[in-house]
Amino acid sequence: MSIDIFGFRALWSPYYFAVLVLITVGYFWLVTKKREEFSGSSSPFVKQTTYFLIAMILLYIVKGSPLDLLSHIMFSAHMFQMALLYLVIPPLFIIAIPDWVWRSFINSRGVNAFFHFFTRPLVALLLFNVLFSLYHIPLVFDFIKTGMWIHAGYTVLLFTTAVLMWFPLVNQLPEHESLSGVKKVAYIFGSGILMTPACALIIFANAPMYDTFTNAESWASAMELCVPASALSNLTLSGPEMFNGLPLLEDQQLGGVLMKVIQEIVLGYVLGVIFFAWFKQENGGQNDIDPVPSDFQTVK
Repeated sequence: MSIDIFGFRALWSPYYFAVLVLITVGYFWLVTKKREEFSGSSSPFVKQTTYFLIAMILLYIVKGSPLDLLSHIMFSAHMFQMALLYLVIPPLFIIAIPDWVWRSFINSRGVNAFFHFFTRPLVALLLFNVLFSLYHIPLVFDFIKTGMWIHAGYTVLLFTTAVLMWFPLVNQLPEHESLSGVKKVAYIFGSGILMTPACALIIFANAPMYDTFTNAESWASAMELCVPASALSNLTLSGPEMFNGLPLLEDQQLGGVLMKVIQEIVLGYVLGVIFFAWFKQENGGQNDIDPVPSDFQTVK
């Protein structure tokens, strides 16, 4: 059966789209019109604004497009969504935000001590991966997926900890460079290792683990997170198998494989960038995860 039966609002999230547009407008207003109010500010590089736009487009695809609806029907779509949300989007955001905005935020009252503690490499790495692993314990997963505010809160928490985890690796602030050279390589390998147990549990399970993808009643409760109640009340649904052609166990295993493969691709790419940046530093250059040339065109 086609997911079109859930309606335009469930498929394309127009209110969420409007919020993202407002955030994007606010970003350009801050980095152009308001930047003079910040000490040490300068025009953002075109690469930074491009990264921001890419991140916002991906954020809409992940949480506002039909992919979000599919993530409540297919476990594989859910894991693909999580991979983009926590492994791809956070580093783009970190690089997209100008250094002077980061400094102003980090040095603001009440943020400094918190930020310094939670971006310590070991703390940041463990915090995200522990929360990610806890989320995929079946009892916890089903509880979070059936509560709108709990689900929203945990999603924000995971995204925040993902930003904290990526910050030591990709930030461009010399005073906050807690990792360099071999330590960055070790950090990447540590990230890959810590996510492996959760993915392995999902991939090698002998039976479907999550009620919100196997039990019709729990699934219907989870669907209320993204489908208006008025639309659901007019439908007769027996479960996700009405829309998912994959057997439940194979869908679950595919989800675990997708998460791990995407993680390896992302970390492998970052490892390559780090290696060449490290090589550049050894030859007199800067050790930046994503160096932006000083003569790159800026936004006026």
